[in-house]
Order: sequence, then C-alpha cells, then structure tokens
Amino acid sequence: MKRFVAGADRGQSTLLPECLDDWVDESNPVRVIDAFVDALDLGELGFSGVEPAVTGRPSYHPCVLLKLYIYGYLNRVQSSRRLEREAGRNLEVMWLLGRPVPDDKVIADFRKDNGPAIRKVCARFVELCRKMGLLTNARVAIDGSKFKAVNNRDKNFMRGKVERRRAQLEESVARYLSQLDTADRQEPSEALAAKTLHLKEKLGKIKEEMAKLAALEKRMLSSPDQQISLTDPDSRSMATSGRGSGVVGYNVQVAVDTEHHLIVTHEVTNVGNDTAHLANMASQAKAVLGVQKLEAVADRGYFKGEEILACDQAGITVTLPKPMTSGAKAKGRFGKQDFVYLADEDVYRCPAGERLTYRYRNEEDGKTLRRYWTTACVTCARQERSAAFRDGSTSMCWRPCSKGLMKIQRPCASGARPSSIPSAQ
Repeated sequence: MKRFVAGADRGQSTLLPECLDDWVDESNPVRVIDAFVDALDLGELGFSGVEPAVTGRPSYHPCVLLKLYIYGYLNRVQSSRRLEREAGRNLEVMWLLGRPVPDDKVIADFRKDNGPAIRKVCARFVELCRKMGLLTNARVAIDGSKFKAVNNRDKNFMRGKVERRRAQLEESVARYLSQLDTADRQEPSEALAAKTLHLKEKLGKIKEEMAKLAALEKRMLSSPDQQISLTDPDSRSMATSGRGSGVVGYNVQVAVDTEHHLIVTHEVTNVGNDTAHLANMASQAKAVLGVQKLEAVADRGYFKGEEILACDQAGITVTLPKPMTSGAKAKGRFGKQDFVYLADEDVYRCPAGERLTYRYRNEEDGKTLRRYWTTACVTCARQERSAAFRDGSTSMCWRPCSKGLMKIQRPCASGARPSSIPSAQ
C-alpha cells in the first residue's frame, strides 16, 4: 500500500534493541507513581511482606503491588484480573513494575490484607500535596457515592422483603394443596400418581425454604438495623437517584478540595443517607488540612440541625441548601420562605406585612423553644391560605442557639414553617 504510513516488520531483528525506558515519556504520570512509592517507608506504614520469608517461593515486594494498585486507581482499572492483563501487555505498567506479572489472586490478597496501610498512603499523598502548596485553600466539597457490593439483591433481606417472600410461599402452598385436593377427587391412574408425587415434592421444598426463611428472619431481627446481607455481611440496601431502584453496597463519603479537586479524606459507611456524615467528614478534612477554620459545601441531603451546630462549634462554616419538605406550596398555602425574620426587631414578617412578635420561651426535651405569633390573622385578607390558623395548629422548626437547638414555634396564618434566618436570643 502506497502513500500510507508503514509500520515495522514484526519479524525484523534490530541491532540495538529499544530500551523500555524510551517508551515512557518524561512527563508520563507513571513516573510520578514510581517516585512517590519509592519514597515511602512501607514497613513503617504497616505493609505486610516487606521482609521476605527465609523459606518458600519468593514473593512480590509490596512496592510492586502498590504501584500497580495506584496505577489501576488512576486509570479506572479496578478488577484484579484486568490489572493482571495490563501487567502483561501495557508498556506503562511493564516499565512501572519492571515486567513482573502478578496473578489476580496476589493482587486481590494485597488489597484485602493491606487496607489500613493503603489508607495511610492516601494520607501521605495529601501531606505531599499540602507541602507542594496544592491545598492552601481551606475549602472542601463533601458528597457521597453509592458503591455496589459483591452481594446480589436476592441475598439481602429486610423485614418487608421477608414478609413478601413468606406471602409468596404461603400462596404457593395453598395452590399446591388445592391441586392435591382436586387430584384426590379424580380416578386413580399412573399419571395422577406421578402428578401427586410431584406436588408433594414441591410442598416439601417449600417447607424447607420457609424454615430457612424463618432462620433468616431471626438473624435479621437480631441485627441493629434489621437487615442482613449473606454474601457481603457489611453491605446494606440503599436507595439511589433512580426511581424505584436501589443497590446493595456502601456509601462512600468524600471531601474534595474545591480548587484542585484533590481528595482530602474519605470514609466508607453502610448508612444509606448522608444526613449524619456532615460534621464527621468536615472535621476529618479540617484535621488533615491542618487549618483552624474551614469552609465546607454540600448538597441538601446533608441538611441536619445537629450536624450544622457541630460544624459551627468546630470552627467549620457550612454552606448547603435547606430542603423544602413542607407541602404548603403544593396545597396553595404560603411556604416558609415567605416569612422573613427581622433580627433588629426580633419579629417575623408574614406575606401580608404583619409582624409575628416574640411571646415567650420554654424548654422541651432539653431544647429551647421561642414562640412567635400575631393576632392579626383573624382579620387577614389572605385567610383562604391560612388553614393552619383556622384549625388551631402551629408550625415549628429547630435551629441552633447558645443552648443547643432552638425551636421556633408559632400559630401563623399560613401553616408554613418559619424562615431559615436565625432568630435573636
């Protein structure tokens, strides 16, 4: 073929074979991995196998497997088998490891046996980034991601699933018994005898399955969260963003530097929601960065008064949206955002312009309550949107104060919660 770039003949011998180092550019990220791992004291970090055994087959040095692990992380190669294939065909990995090809079980065992040490390596990397001036901005973004576990959804049991499965089995038992009753009323024959035997075998299997289900239910009810996973015991069923979908796995919390998008700290949990992780992740990020003050941003899934208060007490400024949980807008009534708190006067201003004045405060369940209302609701022209006042109910919310969490409560003309602006003490 003419007028095309031609490749070299595969069978052509060369007088001076190319050096493997010539295939890896000076700016290639694998050189950073190589330099970073070589500078670590793996024995101090707690890696096993740093000192070779006197007898037996020689093992791979932990630095070789750590380099392969980091390369897989950076290039989104998670499978141990895929990492084994990359070690035998990828020039970058050949250069990085020096051409050994560890098998998939060795790679998997390395990850399983050195989890705490690998976490310390992540901390050393954050320290390196801080020394290089990449983490000077004391501001992080916190979010969580659902990671699927090696546990099928059919191997995860909760109360609702057990009850549905028992109902299915009981329905099958009733159907088979009905078929046996029908068979008893028919004339005996070989075909009928075979069918009867088959039905009795099915009933026996269902009884065995119901016994197993009862044992699983007992285990499930004895667990703290009333949920068990058979293959991966620590994994839990979690809802995802897709409607009606879910995953059996883990909730990985991550705090990321907002300037360079570097992961500052992370934590793996089996709690499906994010509401209880804000203060913990922000405090960890503050400790890792070594700063006195920290700014943290998160989504509305992290909104919880106790967590925000804990962050404030730890010197962490949190920015996150407040979830709109009230159904007042959908029902044609005023929402809590329609009420404005006036700090100078210590009053709330309603959509009609009336002032809801502070009346008194008291204690309830160890929390401080401040109560606001106005007597103008009776003559208000917008009373058609004031269902809460007519039925005498009140609206309330919790908010931080010097004594803990403060609850603002008032019978208002809208049935909505008060404004999210903190009130005066």
